[in-house]
Amino acid sequence: MSQFIGRRLLLLLPVLIGVILITFIIVRLIPGDPCVTMLGERATPAKCEAFLDRYGLNDNVFVQFGRYLVNIGQGDFGDSIKQSRPVVDILAERLPMTMELTLLAMLFSTVVGIFLGIISALKRNTIIDTITMIIANVGISMPVFWLGLLLAYVFALLLKGTAFALPPSGRFSAGVALQDLDKFWGLTNVTGFKKFIIDLMSNTVLINCIITGNWKVFWDSLKHLLLPAVAVGTIPMAIIARMTRSSVLEVLGLDYIRTARAKGLIEPKVISKHAMRNAMIPIVTIIGIETGSLLSGAVLTETVFGLPGMGTALVTAILSRDYPVVQGFTIAIAFIFVLVNLIVDLSYAYLDPRIRLE
Repeated sequence: MSQFIGRRLLLLLPVLIGVILITFIIVRLIPGDPCVTMLGERATPAKCEAFLDRYGLNDNVFVQFGRYLVNIGQGDFGDSIKQSRPVVDILAERLPMTMELTLLAMLFSTVVGIFLGIISALKRNTIIDTITMIIANVGISMPVFWLGLLLAYVFALLLKGTAFALPPSGRFSAGVALQDLDKFWGLTNVTGFKKFIIDLMSNTVLINCIITGNWKVFWDSLKHLLLPAVAVGTIPMAIIARMTRSSVLEVLGLDYIRTARAKGLIEPKVISKHAMRNAMIPIVTIIGIETGSLLSGAVLTETVFGLPGMGTALVTAILSRDYPVVQGFTIAIAFIFVLVNLIVDLSYAYLDPRIRLE
């Protein structure tokens, strides 16, 4: 197992280099000049020449690429052209929001999707099967931006003043401030990777509230995440439900399931202990794929609900030709995507002992 993990982590290096190279080429093929985008009417030839020299954009693309790889090896992702701040600081601010939204959305889509899929498989060709598959088909057909606006309208306007009312936008209520964990732990002069991790945890609202014991803000922030999570998680939920149904139906027709029933095992135990463990392999695969898709595709949801996540920051960086931010965010998404795939591969050996990863 350790050798398999080591090989996969080693393969992460060429993947990240390839992602960086492709991103380098694509963002520089986009029409437009970052100097003109930033300075507007003040973009005189002399100022643009100084601007490009300052950020090393006058050099050959391959020289820029080599310099960027060296900087990454030293833990430096560069400074944002538009904000004049280190990219790692922007990443530490924006990544937690997207991660929280992705994890909560996948929790919703996985639990509800697997439940609907199992019910549909057990009640095959009945009215329950028809209803659950209609729900799945409707869920996969609704655009995220339309569903987000609909949920905000229903829960923020129609249900306003009731126990079911939910906030339509923002990360938490006005006047709420999170505590910096470095100050909470009494840490001073923290730099480098350790500071990046502490900043990530400080900006991850739910983790910050758990560590500091601020349960009022915890529940407030959780309520703000419910509507975005349901909106962005509906399509994965529908896909997982359909995959679960087909996978469970395939397993229920195998000989060992009939043997388990013939031995007198009760149906819930047949499903949970024998059927689901073998049916979970394709389900886990699709969960991993959808997790990566949610992480890199939350732009519409963050825009509709006014969430300060990676999606909106990445779109802004692309439009302003902020190359360091685009490259840094792309590397972060690629790394998390590969990490999710590694977790999925490791889960195969647990679900099916016949699979030997070595």
